[in-house]
Amino acid sequence: MKIAKFDSCLTDAQWELIKPMLPKPKKRGRPPTDRRIIMDAILYILRGGIQWRLLPPQFPPWQTVYQTFRRWTLDAVWIDINARLRAMVRETQSKRSRPSAAILDSQSVKSDDHGGEVGYDAAKKIKGRKRHMLVDTLGLLLGVVITPANVPEREGAKSLLSEILFYFRWLRKIWVDGGYSGVNFADWVREQKPCLDVEVVKRSESDSFKVLPRRWVVERTFGWLMKQRRLVRDYETTERSAEAWIYIAMIRIQTRRLANH
Repeated sequence: MKIAKFDSCLTDAQWELIKPMLPKPKKRGRPPTDRRIIMDAILYILRGGIQWRLLPPQFPPWQTVYQTFRRWTLDAVWIDINARLRAMVRETQSKRSRPSAAILDSQSVKSDDHGGEVGYDAAKKIKGRKRHMLVDTLGLLLGVVITPANVPEREGAKSLLSEILFYFRWLRKIWVDGGYSGVNFADWVREQKPCLDVEVVKRSESDSFKVLPRRWVVERTFGWLMKQRRLVRDYETTERSAEAWIYIAMIRIQTRRLANH
């Protein structure tokens, strides 16, 4: 099946990177839909921010694309691909594949009327969800957890770190902002990983704009995500799907970087 090429579609070089990382099609049953076209359809939704039912007719039926997206989400395929691509990008920058330092932050976004659990972030005056993210010093995603927007930064960070610290045994330093200050959070982190140090990067007391050391890295990552229309608002009924789109966005960013390297 051939489709018209959109700006969001994978190039041949990008597809060759992702192809061996995708689950192998089942040998039994109906012939599987071309996985490259499935990926192009998912990236089209990510870039355009459209509903599943509005997929152009050049793509496979939206039900087929959604079922694949959902299955790969539940099987942690997006997480695995992101990790493998991240290691490859780090190697191109002469860095070890396993990071030793990271930056932690959260981003609140407004939610659409999707029926999922949301909350109100009084500080940002946003009703929706909060993305708690850990990135490496290149801004590449190490992990993300989605919560209602009223969940405090420290509680969301604990949920995130509880899930992923086991996989990042080389981590020795995490930079955070003032929302994570306090001995309770730092002590909790040391209980989980005694060799891991939490450093708070405080904002300047002056009124003038100042780029904060290390903090700009995660802010840049948030900027990357907001270029994908699917992520400008929270459209997902489940937190798992919301997290999956962030991993897919980072997969797109990393394949483009590697293909152009």
